[in-house]
Amino acid sequence: MTHVEDELNSQPACWTRAAGEAARHRDALPAAGERVAVVGCGTSYFMAQAVAALREGAGQGETDAFAASEFPYGRPYDRVVALTRSGTTTEVLELLGRLRGTATRTTAVTADPATPVMGAADEVVVLDFADERSVVQTRFATTALTLLRAHLGLHTDSVVADGRTALTTPVPQSLVECTQFTFLGRGWTVGLANEAGLKMREASLSWTEAYPAMEYRHGPISITTKGTATWMFGEAPEGLAEQVQGTGGLWLAGGLDPLAELVRAQRLAVAVAAARGLDPDRPRHLTRSVILTADASAHEAGAAGIPGPRDPQAPHDASESAGSADSV
Repeated sequence: MTHVEDELNSQPACWTRAAGEAARHRDALPAAGERVAVVGCGTSYFMAQAVAALREGAGQGETDAFAASEFPYGRPYDRVVALTRSGTTTEVLELLGRLRGTATRTTAVTADPATPVMGAADEVVVLDFADERSVVQTRFATTALTLLRAHLGLHTDSVVADGRTALTTPVPQSLVECTQFTFLGRGWTVGLANEAGLKMREASLSWTEAYPAMEYRHGPISITTKGTATWMFGEAPEGLAEQVQGTGGLWLAGGLDPLAELVRAQRLAVAVAAARGLDPDRPRHLTRSVILTADASAHEAGAAGIPGPRDPQAPHDASESAGSADSV
């Protein structure tokens, strides 16, 4: 079994633990009424999109999501929440450093307590039980989202039950044999659709796209035909399933909780990788944490007033390689 498979199979247990710990971390997480930005890179950015939509939809306050490199520093926020599995990603550390000492409080949610993010954020939530050896991120991302979902009062035991169902339901061979995949979402599930597409690209080098469901009609549906699959996360817009089926493409209506549907997509990525003779533990051109070159990162970290990341030639464990995070 690959590291990716082992880690994605552990997600329901991680979700249960994260939900149980949400109350303990309440003071480090956004309070109702705060103006909040949630940031990350790659997978963590897509989880930020989901969190922002969930929080604002729950009436907890205005909430935006940004890639860490694109954060609008001139815009006032009460709190910035940074999702960072590795705790070493250059863009996240630079952002937290620039916000240090300002009116904006910062919280980092990370998997590794032995990294620079511990001193860069005002408050830190460590989910070390969800850390991963894989380059391709699965359980940390969904566990961080579960923590914040539980903090909002939106997590239930049925989510965990659906996660277990997603792990035991066979991946259809007809789906594995598709040549192109499109993932669709609405509201908070747009972030999940984006993440499903990223997993397919990373693990199986698949031609994959993701869109808000209503936007799919405005051009992207033109690529749908026999041999392609369109997968809906959450409730589909009226008539969309029939339109996709009319193209000859394969339509998948997600019947489980959308987070569990993401687990199904993770399993599909591994299955397609296996069918193509690829090793999902060694994705092409990717490393576990994106760190700039030693000279560049030291210069930026020093300018931001934060410690620079450790020497990228000296990973803290066997799972983290040079230049290698949260982008995957």
